[in-house]
Amino acid sequence: MDNRPIGIFDSGIGGLTVLKEIAEQLPHEDIIYFGDTARIPYGTKSRETIIKYAFQCIKFLLSKNVKAIVIACNTASALAYEEALQAFDVPILGVIQPGAKATINKTKNNKIGVIGTTATINSDAYQSSIRSLNKSAEVIGIACPLFVQIVEDGWEDTDVALITAEKYLMELKEHNVDTLVLGCTHYPILRYTLSKVMGEKVSLVNPAFETAKEIKNLLKQKDLLTDTTDKPIYNYYVSDDPEKFRRIGGNIMNKNIVSIEKVDIETL
Repeated sequence: MDNRPIGIFDSGIGGLTVLKEIAEQLPHEDIIYFGDTARIPYGTKSRETIIKYAFQCIKFLLSKNVKAIVIACNTASALAYEEALQAFDVPILGVIQPGAKATINKTKNNKIGVIGTTATINSDAYQSSIRSLNKSAEVIGIACPLFVQIVEDGWEDTDVALITAEKYLMELKEHNVDTLVLGCTHYPILRYTLSKVMGEKVSLVNPAFETAKEIKNLLKQKDLLTDTTDKPIYNYYVSDDPEKFRRIGGNIMNKNIVSIEKVDIETL
C-alpha cells in the first residue's frame, strides 16, 4: 500500500475531466494536478517543445512525491509518452491506449472518427493504435484546434461552439462514422454539443473514463493503492492565471477549488 498522491498534468483545465473520473473510481486517493495554463495550447507546438513541456511537468509532479503520473493531455500522450517511460522511474500512464481499446469495443461498422489537436491528429497516435487492435477499422482523424480555446474561455454551451462543431464534424458525418473518439481532454466538456451535431446513433468515447480504469488497475497490480479511507486531498497547481482556473475548473468539478497555487514551470 502507498498513501502518496497520484500526479496528473495537462496543458490547461481539460485534464480535470480525467481527474474527475479518477476521483470517482478511486475515491480515497490524494491527487496533485498541474495545469500548464501559461503555455496552452500544446497542440500547435512542435514535437520537441511538447516533449520538453511534458518532462518539466513530470519533474514538477515528482518534486511533490507522487507515486504515479497520468499524462492527461492527449497531445503529450501522443508525442511524449514513450520518451517519458524511458526517462523516468515512476509508473506513467497516457490516455491514448485506453481510449483506443474502448473505441474498438464500441464500433459496429468499423468506421471511426477521432478528433483532437493538430499535433495529436498529425502524430497518428490514435489512428495507429486503433488500427493495431482492429486492422479492418476505417479511422478518420480531424484536427479541431479551436475547441480547446472555446472550453478554456467557458464557451462550451454557446452558438460559437455549435457552429464550430458543425464545421469541424461535417466530414465525419459524411463518412457515416458510428463512433467518435474525443481525443483531447477538453472535448468531453463539449459532449452535449458534439452529440447534438453527430446525432444519437454515434457513440462518443471519452478516454478520461477509460484512463481512470487503467490507473486503478495499474496501482492495484503494483500494490500502490492507498490504505486510508480518509477524505482525499486535492491540490492544484497552474503556471498562469489561477483565478480563471478556479472559476472554470470549479464548474467542471462541480465543486469549489480551494487549494491552488501558481508555479514557475520554466525553472524545471
